[in-house]
Amino acid sequence: MPARCVECHQAEVAAFAASAHGRAAKAGDPDAPTCLSCHGPIHAIRSSTDAAAPVAKQQQAATCAKCHGNADFLARHKMPLAHPVEQYVNGIHGQAVAQGKNAASCADCHGSHGILPSRDANSQVNHWRVAETCGTCHQEIAKTYLASVHGQAMKASVRDAPVCTDCHGEHLILQHQNPASPVSLANVSTETCGRCHGDARIAQRQDLPVDRVPSFADSYHGLAVREGSLRAANCASCHGVHNIFRSSDPRSTVNAANLPRTCGKCHDGVNAVAAIGPVHVQTSTGPAHPVVKSIRWIYWVLIPLTLSFMLLHNFLDLVGNWRHGTPRFDHTQQVVRMNLWFRIAHWGVMISFPVLVYTGFALKYPEQWWARPLLQWEEHRSFRGSVHRIAAILLIASILYHFVHLAVNRRDRGLLRAVLPKWKDFSDLAGVFLYNLGFRDQRPRFAKFSYAEKLEYWAFLWGTVVMTLTGLLLWFNNFTLRYFPKWVSDAATALHWYEALLATFSILIWHLYLVIFDPVVYPGDLSWLTGKVSRAHYQHSRPAYLSQIERAQSSSEPASARADSPSESATQEKGRLPTSGKP
Repeated sequence: MPARCVECHQAEVAAFAASAHGRAAKAGDPDAPTCLSCHGPIHAIRSSTDAAAPVAKQQQAATCAKCHGNADFLARHKMPLAHPVEQYVNGIHGQAVAQGKNAASCADCHGSHGILPSRDANSQVNHWRVAETCGTCHQEIAKTYLASVHGQAMKASVRDAPVCTDCHGEHLILQHQNPASPVSLANVSTETCGRCHGDARIAQRQDLPVDRVPSFADSYHGLAVREGSLRAANCASCHGVHNIFRSSDPRSTVNAANLPRTCGKCHDGVNAVAAIGPVHVQTSTGPAHPVVKSIRWIYWVLIPLTLSFMLLHNFLDLVGNWRHGTPRFDHTQQVVRMNLWFRIAHWGVMISFPVLVYTGFALKYPEQWWARPLLQWEEHRSFRGSVHRIAAILLIASILYHFVHLAVNRRDRGLLRAVLPKWKDFSDLAGVFLYNLGFRDQRPRFAKFSYAEKLEYWAFLWGTVVMTLTGLLLWFNNFTLRYFPKWVSDAATALHWYEALLATFSILIWHLYLVIFDPVVYPGDLSWLTGKVSRAHYQHSRPAYLSQIERAQSSSEPASARADSPSESATQEKGRLPTSGKP
């Protein structure tokens, strides 16, 4: 530095000599700055209040960038941060300074002459002094932070305690509305809070619960955030931003006494008498309410057993067809299997069920490639949820239509008696297994409906009732939280998820085999479209029922007088045959 600077600026020169820059100069580093490096030529030095001065607030970034924006300089000196000046310029502080506002500049955070490495306890950007430094501008926020659980831990020298820069960043500090900000609505839970609270080592050192991040990620709120929603609650929505306290602290927004008010910000109707209960609950693992645990264990047994039975049944059926040969049927004569009214109900289910499966699994697995096209509009509107609910309404309407049809149509109401389980169904099931295994030479003959069709019909109705009730509890969550304890919502979530798994795989394994992959009907049973099946197929699989409907047709007694009489007939190539209805 020019020797004469010290004559007037003794304090500044002394501070510079003790700084990182002064130590580098004393060590003979050719890159070390001097007074003139920052202030300019000796005869052109301007006051720092002069906007044109190299050390003026508006010019500091460019002045510091001569070294700290130089890639070669950063590489030579192994600087721990990449592109610090460039990041600062693009951050909220740099942008504000460029607009002439009184925002933080390089010297405001790092100091001017006495700049020290961050590892130095006296450095303004030392971990333990960051809150103090930021607090020179953000006084109220710093005060709130220092009183919080994080601030108290920092003052107790807990190294894992987050300070301002751990959450907001160091140089590239962005507004929280900016999608790239680590504290934006989309990132605060996963990138910021989750970075520490999802770290097993930190959890072990600080005795923190290890289930908070995964339980949030699997919750309705977490799933909505993962699929791109900016309206769903995140960590800060419930725990606060800077005013985070232990849940046992009366000041905490998640204290038991304050939860109704916190949840009530979004869920209108949650009040002081609401039995909210545990919030961080994983329905797929523990811990949980005993009812939720029971549901989980029941389905963990039911799903594998049910799907294993279906797979075994279909495999043995393939073996039986291979062993005994697959019959081929003449389709020139046909019987109407589903009249128009049944087909309308079936079409409603065919449309709504796949949509429900796709949109439902897109919520559970939002990161998957097949879910992304559906979720691209989720940021500001619940597109996936809206489609899911519309499909649910269509499914419910189809089922109601089905039963209204049966209620008003006496002839078709015979379906309900025909589809009731009978002891013969159990013997038919055993007979099919024995036939497919080669212990019987004759395959059982069925009545109007086989055991497979009855199983599917009642299982579908049961699953629809469960999915409807639990879906309504989750859809109208304000009502649920107002009148029921929170474990009811957790139980509904578990039931909805496990029943969805069971229903989806049952359709894939059981129904699609019966109507597509069964060698007897392959490449597909088109009765859902035409309503008709081969007469020869009925002659092969249910001859007694075929004889019954043929006798009804030839009899002088009107077919409508018979309990199981068909409701529609089909004129075919070789005559007019009576029909049967099937949902």
